[in-house]
Amino acid sequence: MSHSVVTSTTVNSQYDSIERQHATARVGMWLFLSSESLLFAGLLALFTAYRISYPIAFHAAAEHANIMLGTINTYVLLTSSLTVALALAATERGRRRATVGWLLVSIALGATFDVLKIVEYAQHLHEGFAFGHYFTATGLPQGAVLYFTLYYLLTGLHALHVTAGIIVLAYLAVRARHGAFTPESHVVLECGALYWHLVDLVWIFLWPMLYLLR
Repeated sequence: MSHSVVTSTTVNSQYDSIERQHATARVGMWLFLSSESLLFAGLLALFTAYRISYPIAFHAAAEHANIMLGTINTYVLLTSSLTVALALAATERGRRRATVGWLLVSIALGATFDVLKIVEYAQHLHEGFAFGHYFTATGLPQGAVLYFTLYYLLTGLHALHVTAGIIVLAYLAVRARHGAFTPESHVVLECGALYWHLVDLVWIFLWPMLYLLR
């Protein structure tokens, strides 16, 4: 039996049972996800406030958003949520190889999202739609720069979370490959899946606010 298999079911000294240890991990993860949700909620509220203050400028700026890439990325992340859920379901059925496979598919989808986002950024920057003082595009109403500044802030922060999620999924795939998760003990995988679902959920709010504003 490998060390990973042993540690996945080992009860730490501060807990009286594996169930209590797992419950604590889940509570801790939900608290972390709540703090992340508050962060994005505050930024979305800021975007909404500026949108109300500069409605014409924000609508004009949103016309230059690449709705095709934004929509493709939406489907990419939704599919990745499905594959992460399938990885968790495979673990609950004791199917180690399927777990690793679905996690690798999820990693590939997350990487696809980041690549498409880089392509989108490159297109905007080439056209002069930058952030802050680097905004050089002409012909847009005053306040359009605020849209793109918030666009880069929101989508950039989200992309960082996607990248962090990819790292988490890669770590989980390695542990799953070595048999660290069993049908009875896989709370680490469960917490990783919850984080990935939050990343996808945030994008569900960003997509209509930034791309469908037109």
